[in-house]
Amino acid sequence: MNALDYRPNGAAQAGLFTPLRLDRGLTLANRLAVAPMTRVSATEDGRATPQMADYYAAFAAGGFGLVITEGIYTDRAHAQGYLFQPGLTDDAQRDAWRAVVDRVHAHGGRIIAQLMHAGALSQGNPHRGTTQGPSAVQPKGQQMAFYRGDGPYRMPEAMSDKDIAEAVDGFAQAARRAQEAGFDGVEIHGANGYLLDQFLTSHTNLRADRYGGSLENRLRLTVEVIAAVRRATGQRFVVGVRSSQGKVNDFSHKWEGGEADAAQIYQTLGAQPIDYLHTTEFEAWRPAFGDRGPSLAALARQHAPVPVLANGSLHEPMAADGMMARQEADFVSLGRGALTHSDWPARLRDGAALESFDRGLLAPIADLANAERHREERLSSVLGLGSKR
Repeated sequence: MNALDYRPNGAAQAGLFTPLRLDRGLTLANRLAVAPMTRVSATEDGRATPQMADYYAAFAAGGFGLVITEGIYTDRAHAQGYLFQPGLTDDAQRDAWRAVVDRVHAHGGRIIAQLMHAGALSQGNPHRGTTQGPSAVQPKGQQMAFYRGDGPYRMPEAMSDKDIAEAVDGFAQAARRAQEAGFDGVEIHGANGYLLDQFLTSHTNLRADRYGGSLENRLRLTVEVIAAVRRATGQRFVVGVRSSQGKVNDFSHKWEGGEADAAQIYQTLGAQPIDYLHTTEFEAWRPAFGDRGPSLAALARQHAPVPVLANGSLHEPMAADGMMARQEADFVSLGRGALTHSDWPARLRDGAALESFDRGLLAPIADLANAERHREERLSSVLGLGSKR
C-alpha cells in the first residue's frame, strides 16, 4: 500500500505519541525515534565532542522519545569505516560518550548506541591499511565523497576464523562500554552493506565454511554477535538489530529468495535474545518485493515476536502514522526529517510547519560543522546579510 492510500481520522498521529515499553524495562515516551546517521564529527581518535552532545541533545529536547546514534566502530582493527567516526574501543571513547548520554537523559529522552563494523566498505581507517570482509570480493560502487571517500572501494582480504572471532569480541566489548557509559541499549548494525550484511549477502560471501553457503550459515555471524553482546551486557540491557535489503553502495539490492528469505531471516533473528528489529528501506511502506505484497517492516513484524522499528522516508506524518495504523510497525525512525527539524515531534504535536529536507546540510561533507555553516548562510541570506553577486 502506498503511504498516500492512508487517510487519518480526527485522531491523526495520536498513535505516534503513545508510550512504548520494550523488554528489559525500557519505556519510550512516544513512538518517534531518530535514525542512526553518520556525521563524521568526532575527534581524530574517535571521541565524542561537545558539538555532538549538543546535536544529540537537541533531538531529545525536540520531543523524540528515542535517539539512536550514528554507527560507532567497535574495534581498532578493521571496524572503522570513516575518518572522524566515533568509537567505543577504549575507556577514553567510553567516557566521552557520557556527556552525550547525560544530555539526552536530561531532556527525558532515551539513547541507544549503534554498533558498526564497516568490513569491506571501510573507506577511512587509521588503524589498518587494508580492509576485510567475508570474501575477497571488491564492493560495488564508489566510496562516498561526503564521508571523505574517493574512488572505488579497495579489494578486501577474506577474514580468517581468528579475524571473525576478534570482530565478534569487538562488538561485545563495545556493548559493555556502551552500558558503562550509561546508554539505554545498543543496536547491532546488520544492515546497509556493512560487515554483518556482507556475510548475509550471497554475492559478497563466497565462503565454503560454516559462515557461507546456506542462508542459515550466512546469518551465523549475526547470531554469534547477538549472543556475545547479550553475554557482555546481561539480561537487563536493551539489544536491537538493524536490517535492510539495500546497501549504501547498492541501493536496489533485494534478497534473492524474496519473502521466503525474509521469513527465515526474521524468524531466526526473532528467536535470538533481542528486544526490537529496526528495518530500513528507501520508502518503508513500499512492498519489499515487486509491486505488491507486504513491506519489509510488515514481514519483520509478521515473523519476529519483537517490536519493529520502521525507517525510510517517514518524515511525512501521514506516512509515519500509516505504518502504525496498518500495524506494519510499532514505532518509526526519522533521518531527513530529524535533520531538518530536531523538534519534529513538537512541531507535529503543535501543528507547526514541516519544511522539506535541504541536501546542503550534508554537502560537501556530511559533518556537523558543515550543517552549522549551511544554516548560518541560509539565515544570513534570509535576513539579507549575505554577499550580493
